Amino acid sequence: MVADLAIEATGLEKSFGKTRALAGLDLAVETGTILGVLGPNGSGKTTAVRILTTLLRPDRGSARVAGYDVAGQATQVRRRIGLAGQSAALDESLTGTGNLVMIGQLCRLPRRKAQRRAEELLSRFDLADAADRGVKTYSGGMRRRLDLAASLVSSPPILFLDEPTTGLDPRSRLVLWGIIRTLVADGTTVLLTTQYLEEADQLADRIVVIDRGSVIAEGTSDQLKGKVGGDRIQVTVAVESDLAAAREVLARYAAGEVHIDGQRRRVDAPIRDGAKAIPAIAVALDAAGVVIDDLGMLRPSLDDAFLTLTGHATEPISPPDQKATLP
Repeated sequence: MVADLAIEATGLEKSFGKTRALAGLDLAVETGTILGVLGPNGSGKTTAVRILTTLLRPDRGSARVAGYDVAGQATQVRRRIGLAGQSAALDESLTGTGNLVMIGQLCRLPRRKAQRRAEELLSRFDLADAADRGVKTYSGGMRRRLDLAASLVSSPPILFLDEPTTGLDPRSRLVLWGIIRTLVADGTTVLLTTQYLEEADQLADRIVVIDRGSVIAEGTSDQLKGKVGGDRIQVTVAVESDLAAAREVLARYAAGEVHIDGQRRRVDAPIRDGAKAIPAIAVALDAAGVVIDDLGMLRPSLDDAFLTLTGHATEPISPPDQKATLP
């Protein structure tokens, strides 16, 4: 394993009956960073997380987490990781404090230390006022925060977050984003799977896109967006002006085909110099007598990159025998 990699997987394969969940998956996560894992439903994201957290054995391939083999050294791996899955794994009959103390004792912390750790995490996750309330009274956002706190009881250096903000409202999602950023700033390594492209865009240092169980693209958010194409200039032409005249002006600056949307009275084109060309284009449009309602840049989004790279959505993988099995 490379010294600065917290997580490294090579050629992971996993099938459930005739369904091939992973088809030679390779992953690498540098220590102290966030890797965002994106993919359509059924692409293999959760299966990969279950293998890396020792809940499933791969059919082929190998993986090391914190320097330990996930198949042959599962106990050592588990001592160094935290996992927050797609649904909160909490005991609703207990209070917030009770849940964290129980998990602390399962991690073999003395009761007093588990109690102190619970108080620390409840305060950090803004749950101190609800510490003595039953979890069944918690809102969805509170449950997700408590679930994330539970994954941190043993202070693991590596954290797996499998779609942690699914179902949360925008405010609760932003709160969790802030917590995740703080964890990484403190040195935690995070592997994050998500269906929210904005989430990966905002949080991840690097992003891997997987489809049909293998990696089809990887890089920073900007690098993936660049695969879609460069910046475009879009002009919205006033009704009293000629679209053809606007097209002629943009053609002088375009790095490719100029597109006209007659219904919306928009003209756009890829531009070589990006935003630097806007002042010159505005002057040229005015000189040509073109009155504009709007002029601006169109930048590729991560959504554009995702759709371009995957091209389709696959069916979710939910075989009946996909239960977690500990080695």
